[in-house]
Parts: sequence; C-alpha cells; structure tokens
Amino acid sequence: MARAQNDTKARIGEVALELFGRQGYERTSLREIAERLDITKAALYYHYPSKRDLLRALSEPLRQDAMGLAERFGERSDEPREVLGAYFDLCVRHSTLMVTLLHDLAGLSESGLVEEVVAWRRRLDVALVGEDAPIPARMGAVAALGGIQDIAVLMPAEEATLHRGRAVEIALAALRVGMSGMD
Repeated sequence: MARAQNDTKARIGEVALELFGRQGYERTSLREIAERLDITKAALYYHYPSKRDLLRALSEPLRQDAMGLAERFGERSDEPREVLGAYFDLCVRHSTLMVTLLHDLAGLSESGLVEEVVAWRRRLDVALVGEDAPIPARMGAVAALGGIQDIAVLMPAEEATLHRGRAVEIALAALRVGMSGMD
C-alpha cells in the first residue's frame, strides 16, 4: 500500500509541475490536477491538503540541494570552477521547477523560496569572492551565478548539460572581469 501512495504522490507531483509550468501556479487548480490524473479531489487532498502544500513538496528537493551546496561552499573557495559547476548542475537538475517558479512569481513568493534563493546566492557569492569583496568583484560573482542559472534553466536540460564546460568558462570569465584591478 505504501508504494501505491508513493506512486500516486509522484504522479501528482509530475502532473502538477507540468500544469504549473504551462499554465502558471495561480491558474492551475487542484481540481484540474485531479481530473488529469483521473482521481478524486478527495484523493488529491489526502496526499496534499492544499495547493501550497503541493508546491512546498515540489520545491523541497531544490531546497535540500541548495542548502547542501551552500553548506559545502560556505567559505571562500579556492575552486570557483567547482562552485560554478556544482551550481550549474543544481540548476539543471531542478530546471523544470525553477522555470515554473520564474514564470509565476506568485508561486515563487508563495513557496517561500524568495528569501531562501537570495540567501543561497549570497553564500555562493561569498564562496566565489569572499565576504568583504569590493563591489566590482561582487558584480562579477552575481553575473557569473546569474549567467550559470539562466543558461541551465532557460536552455533545454540536455543541451545545457552538453555545454556545461563552456557555460562554466563563460561564468569564470565574468568572475575574472569583476575581480580584475583588485590587486
């Protein structure tokens, strides 16, 4: 019985993510999700009492991965290539959810991820340039991380993955430009 529940939860998540991505979080109802799965709303509510709970469950793997990454690179790293590559991998792995949230900012706000994303990005920024870096270096880190995220999220996952090395090199170039003249 537990496996059937897990399968149902997984199917609900897949369909919800697809509908949220196509129609937006606000415009997708739990009724639509239930109909698409050919289950009752009561069955859906059994697994997820609200749409907010469903969105939180969908975003939990991203939260866990991002917290792990932020902890792994909490201090200034001597390996910016490793930081950027790991962030790229995280963004590709969660690209469907990230695109869904970016297309519907109400969903992003409702998921509670806004503050968390800012905190993760800040910790990775520190890992790239240090806590007290001057504004130009910080700008390079922001451009590098933002570029990595956009490449990983806006390109099809297979294409992005094929060009991972180049994406990291481009991000490193942005980081170097920001840090030039700091000596």
